[in-house]
Amino acid sequence: MNINVIFNPVYADDLYFTGKNSVVIDVLRATSTIVTALDNGAKEVIPVATVEFAVKVSGGMFGGLTLLCGERNTKKLEGFALGNSPFEFTQDVVKGKSIVLFTTNGSKAIVKAKFSSSQILCSFINLNAVADRIAAAGSDIEIVCSGNQNNFSIEDTVCAGRLISEVMQRREKVTLTDSAKASFTLNKSFGRSIQKMLIDSEHGKLLLENGFEKDLKYCSKINTSQSVPFFSGNVIKL
Repeated sequence: MNINVIFNPVYADDLYFTGKNSVVIDVLRATSTIVTALDNGAKEVIPVATVEFAVKVSGGMFGGLTLLCGERNTKKLEGFALGNSPFEFTQDVVKGKSIVLFTTNGSKAIVKAKFSSSQILCSFINLNAVADRIAAAGSDIEIVCSGNQNNFSIEDTVCAGRLISEVMQRREKVTLTDSAKASFTLNKSFGRSIQKMLIDSEHGKLLLENGFEKDLKYCSKINTSQSVPFFSGNVIKL
């Protein structure tokens, strides 16, 4: 079993993922929020790469059962029902709804890896469930860190390293590429206190400046969900 980590999807061509199995990570906050939304009864999440396409897609769906959601630089987009905070996606708001989601980093990464044979979403809150699924399958894996504005993000990379560590505890003969080894090592150094690491990260500081301290605490929790969201046919479901 071979594991590779892509530090930012901008470094990979869309067709690179053809025939590959991928795991997309956006700790702050898209994959954490998507797991939460689906756990709270959302029918599906439809990730999009542009605001314009988000509006177009949502306009073609049955309005009462669709929520247009998204953010740019942490802030909810004007005219959108919800932003990208997991606390907005409560059961009474999202149950039975289709969610069209645009985010600065995460939704773009999910769409970038759309040609994968299989794609699942990971965050700290569902990490062990994803590790169980990957280890049981035993297939080669591309872990895609969503990054921060086309740059490296430590929180996604540490999450990737933590995921690699969990898979290696479950399965023998795991081979790591150089980037996977780097992620594994960064998790050893910075993964001892997830919440501190998130607070100290560049994106974490921006979230704090904009009043999202609760989101950082929420996204730092380990294994609060057993859900494994799958992206298939342009939608994400459990």
